[in-house]
Amino acid sequence: MRSYDGIDLAPPKKAPAPEVAADPGLVLEEVLTGWCGAVVECDKENVSLEDRHGKVRVFPLGVFLLDGKAVNVVRPRGPVPIAKTRTASGSLVVNDLQARVARASRIWVEGKHDAELVERVWGHDLRVEGIVVEPLDGVDDLPSLVRAFGPSRDSRVGVLVDHLVPGSKESRIVAEVTSTHVLVTGHPFVDIWQAVKPAAVGIPAWPVIPRGQEWKAGVCAALGWGESWEGWKRVLAAVDSYTDLEVPLLQSVERLIDFVTEP
Repeated sequence: MRSYDGIDLAPPKKAPAPEVAADPGLVLEEVLTGWCGAVVECDKENVSLEDRHGKVRVFPLGVFLLDGKAVNVVRPRGPVPIAKTRTASGSLVVNDLQARVARASRIWVEGKHDAELVERVWGHDLRVEGIVVEPLDGVDDLPSLVRAFGPSRDSRVGVLVDHLVPGSKESRIVAEVTSTHVLVTGHPFVDIWQAVKPAAVGIPAWPVIPRGQEWKAGVCAALGWGESWEGWKRVLAAVDSYTDLEVPLLQSVERLIDFVTEP
């Protein structure tokens, strides 16, 4: 520290920006982009801001401007309030939703866990559109199931497949489905659990499970989560919104919803 004749010449330290909870409706300005909007959602890592045109952007928690002054925006304590104007998928809430007859089109997923995760994030959207999600017992019989369903222009099928990567068993099965009224999308993860961000469930990364070992059982053993059903309860409860999911899963599900609801 430099001084002159006993006078401290060190620059004064800046006081840290005060913490402000990201409560719904709070209007903030993002420092780097200048994006200004009201808080519509906040999770463990990000805050979503809706501008006056209804567009929403997601930013990492940190320093924002509030009334022109820098503040450190943090997640609210206690249960995280999610604005009623947005669903867990980030779309607009449809209030006073009336039950509607389900469309003939369907979305198929590999199993119960896939269906529960899709429901948790996209459930409201699917009820608005009248789309039913049906779990399969894997995709080994997918070609015969498609033939039995008889997809058409008015009764389409969207299929979400785990571990859909080149050379996998799943990719070979999917190649047998050629109907233009069927769209198969997927993600590269071994199981739908892995499509949940590790940070959301409080781990640095998903464990690497050796080939030949049942993946979910291996994960639960490595993390001390007990039985597979106990592990799944932990994973599902950790998902608050789309921001807790990996991008490949988000893109795949959104494509399927668009496909089966296309006029």
